[in-house]
Amino acid sequence: MTDFVLALHSHLPYVLHHGRWPHGSDWLCEAAVDTYLPLLEQLRALADEGVDAPVTIGVTPVLGNQLASPAFAAELEAFFSQRLEACDAAPASLAVTHDESLLTLVGYWRARFLRLRELFRALGGDIVAGLRDLEERGRLETIGSAATHGFLPLLARDESIALQLLVGREEHRRLFGRAPTGCWLPECAYRPRGPWEPLPGGRRVALRRGTDEHLAAAGFRYFFTDANLAQAGEWLGAYGDVPLGAERFDAERHDRPTHTAARAVRTPYRAYRMPAKPGSRNVAALVRDPRSSMQVWSRHRGYPGDGAYLEFHKIRWPGGLKYWRVTGPDTDLGAKQPYDPAAAQSCARDHAGHFAWLLGQIAAEQRGAAVIVAPFDTELFGHWWFEGVDFIAELYRRLRGSQAVRPVTAEQHVAAHPPRASLRLTAGSWGAGGDFGMWLNDGTAWTWRRLWPLEEAFWDAAPAALRSEVARPVLAQAARELLLAQASDWQFIMSTGAVTDYAERRFTLHCDDAESLVAALAPGADPGALESAQRRAEELARRDDLFPDVLAGVAAALA
Repeated sequence: MTDFVLALHSHLPYVLHHGRWPHGSDWLCEAAVDTYLPLLEQLRALADEGVDAPVTIGVTPVLGNQLASPAFAAELEAFFSQRLEACDAAPASLAVTHDESLLTLVGYWRARFLRLRELFRALGGDIVAGLRDLEERGRLETIGSAATHGFLPLLARDESIALQLLVGREEHRRLFGRAPTGCWLPECAYRPRGPWEPLPGGRRVALRRGTDEHLAAAGFRYFFTDANLAQAGEWLGAYGDVPLGAERFDAERHDRPTHTAARAVRTPYRAYRMPAKPGSRNVAALVRDPRSSMQVWSRHRGYPGDGAYLEFHKIRWPGGLKYWRVTGPDTDLGAKQPYDPAAAQSCARDHAGHFAWLLGQIAAEQRGAAVIVAPFDTELFGHWWFEGVDFIAELYRRLRGSQAVRPVTAEQHVAAHPPRASLRLTAGSWGAGGDFGMWLNDGTAWTWRRLWPLEEAFWDAAPAALRSEVARPVLAQAARELLLAQASDWQFIMSTGAVTDYAERRFTLHCDDAESLVAALAPGADPGALESAQRRAEELARRDDLFPDVLAGVAAALA
């Protein structure tokens, strides 16, 4: 029997209190309505049916803080109202353009929005609580991540990496009621122990700890890695050969394979043990399976590009409703045909059946304690591939009673089959080209040149500020702004070439605020500067309201 681990990585940057549309809380609301609520709906239905669906769901702390916020609950209620108003206005709008044939789809959307709004209200406006309830019932596993999805290999100070992971782990404990066993490395980015000089002629460190060492020190027991870093297959990229789009932003990604296909020298169908350093414990690595992942990941070679599925890119304005299907891989947006929900659902069931068959084929080729690991961004399902959540639900139904494939959580597999084979990973990520290039390139190098000195200044000021009751609130908000500036999202957006101005503005904003607060904490600073910084910290705490126990992470990172 081969284990099957479906891992879903949920992440959005901090957008609450930073606008609504086009770049703001609407991103979060769309993800909730398209992905998080439908996923909860299906998982609850599977539980009622008695079907095991032990999915492993990662929720980044920055996303979890937003989903649990009363401010988000109010935003989502307003979002539902807007979408329902669009349904009310649709008949007249469609009549003007003689598209009355699409009216049946208006009813489809209205029923869906009302159903999901009712679910949200039944959850008390708290999606995190819904996930926590399923985990407490043994239906799924939640895993943690770095606090704001910082790109860990490029952070200049080990204390910064520790802060990201320690705050991330403790925030997960606060939100979900248990410390996570597993960690989703942001962007699957890994750096082994060794010298560090990311920019020629820039800051250089002769020896730095590896990413796995930081994970072990923070208390995590396992993580996920891409096949190319483990030499267990070629790089697929975040969205395979032809990307679906940037999962966190409404923009096309333009990743293209520019690498030579890597020769697999080890199997991805087993968990590995990272070599422990003296005084540290082992961390397990679970390797993404390229064969099954491509079937879901690729728009052209996988399921999401099927002509029956809802077309993501064609939207009717005003209102934001979608009425059309993919139709064909090269069909112009103007030639898209009307969407048929029943046909799309039938297609999703067929694809789930095929995927279950594929897992069985892979399982038949394995020996020993094999595991098939299929990790994806959660937002791929529902948001980009509208029928993807239904595909997941049907897949678990198809695997029920299988004699070849056993769905388990990642924690269950690692606990039942402690990894014995050792693994050394190369540096890289699951971004374009399998390296760090999506985050460090000619267009983003300036962000790191600004961020690294800020890290140094923060950690220079932190020890004394921690001992001062007057300075502690300023230090706490400086830590939040530093963590927000470190989010990998900003460089990612810049590299896609879409909404670059927004990413630059958000990165600069958080750096500016962190720098001003840290300057007031520096030795010899004007006492009046600290009073001003206290008032500014209070203002920023209302805007960037997250990580209430961040100072505990600062203290632990310095220990």
